[in-house]
Formats: sequence, structure tokens, C-alpha cells
Amino acid sequence: MDPNTLAPLDPTGRFSDRAADYVKYRPSYPAPVVDAILAGLPLSRGLRAADIGAGTGISARLLADRGLSVIAVEPNRAMREAAAPDPRIEWREGTAEATGLADDSLYLVLCAQSFHWFHAERAVAEFGRVLVRGGRLALVWNRRDGSDPLTAGYRQAILEVGGETSAERMEFAPEVVARSGPFAPIGRQEFRNFQRLDLDGLIGRARSASYVPKQGPASERLLELLRELHARYADANGYVTLVYAADVHLWERR
Repeated sequence: MDPNTLAPLDPTGRFSDRAADYVKYRPSYPAPVVDAILAGLPLSRGLRAADIGAGTGISARLLADRGLSVIAVEPNRAMREAAAPDPRIEWREGTAEATGLADDSLYLVLCAQSFHWFHAERAVAEFGRVLVRGGRLALVWNRRDGSDPLTAGYRQAILEVGGETSAERMEFAPEVVARSGPFAPIGRQEFRNFQRLDLDGLIGRARSASYVPKQGPASERLLELLRELHARYADANGYVTLVYAADVHLWERR
């Protein structure tokens, strides 16, 4: 994203008051997403990876669970401190544009639900610096499925209270990667992902987003809309299911 557009959005600090909701209510990624990210990499070599914009460690833990040694790079102190300790994950303060990682030190760089907050060209150049030749760059997003009535209603509720930023609406342009660093495309895959939530979970999921109001009239209106959605779509056990398309883009470091 353009630096002049990003600066007013405060991509580093805007999640500080969302860390607790982020831990509890952000969706993870299904196993096939991790399979796709790792397919063909030399896992037997004790592969080193970095999760950039790691948040509270959702995606870092998925890599660590597969035996990788993970450096989680996150600029926001509140998010880092909210992460559950894991001996396989090393947390570092840093940004996508200045990770502080060594040259040619990683086999994998993962950005999960974070790349749209970066200065794209500078971040990609940094990823090219820290990856070994033949290493992999993976950009991943959980995108809400607008064909699902509940999920579409959830997004409309957020839009009604003015709770979506330009960064969230921006379409990803894959050509920025090859243009900005030494990368060749591997391909793109998409997987279905589901998040089952009770009413508190649905509200918490919305409030985990940095752009959603947490107080005032707009917040009260959002709560009203979410309660209506839950009442309309909840199953017999009081749960609703948000539907996502987990979008995986992969490149190889040349």
C-alpha cells in the first residue's frame, strides 16, 4: 500500500486495544492452507521461517506445530504480549520493511492477514533480502465469503457503522511481488474456512478488527445489528458460522 495512504491509518498502533479480542476471536486457517504453504520445502532440514506482522501468533503457531523454527515479527507491543508462549517461536519487534533479520537466513516468509498493512514495494524487497535462494514467500488472507447470507450480513453491519478502512477494501495486486523483489510465482490456491461462534463470539470477532468502533452510538448500532443477525441465523445450540475463502499466494525466491 502507498505510504501516504497508510500513515493516517496507523498500521502499527491501531491494534493496541484489540489484542484480547484478537486472541479469542480471530479465525485460524485450515490444515490444507498450511499444507499448501509448506509443500515441497525441505522440512527435514529444521526449516527456519518468519511470520511477518504476526499479531498474536495465530499463523506462527500453525508453522511451529509442523516442526518449523519460527521468528514472529510484530511491531505492536500489546499484540506481542498477548501471544501465548511457545518454545518454538521467537518473538521480535520489527516491521515488514525493516525486520532486523539476517541476509539469506530463512526458507519461508509468511504474511497472514497482514500484507495490506505494509508498504508493499519496501516489504517485498526486504523479504527478498532475508530469504535464501529457493526460499518461499507466502501471502495469506481469510476473505469473507459474500455468497453466504450470514457472512454477507456481517460485513454489511460493519459497513453500516463506517467500520471498514481503505486498507481492508484494497484488492491485492500480485504483480507487486515480482516487480519489487527477486521472486517467481508458484501459484495461488483457495480453501474454504469456517468459524463457528456464539453471540459473544460474533461480537468479539467484529471488535477484533482495528476499524470497528468499540464505544459510542456506532458501537451500539453495531451490537444491535449483530444481535439481529445472530437471532436470524443461530442453530439450535446458539451458534452461527462465518464462511471465509482462505486465499494463498506463493512465490519462490530466485
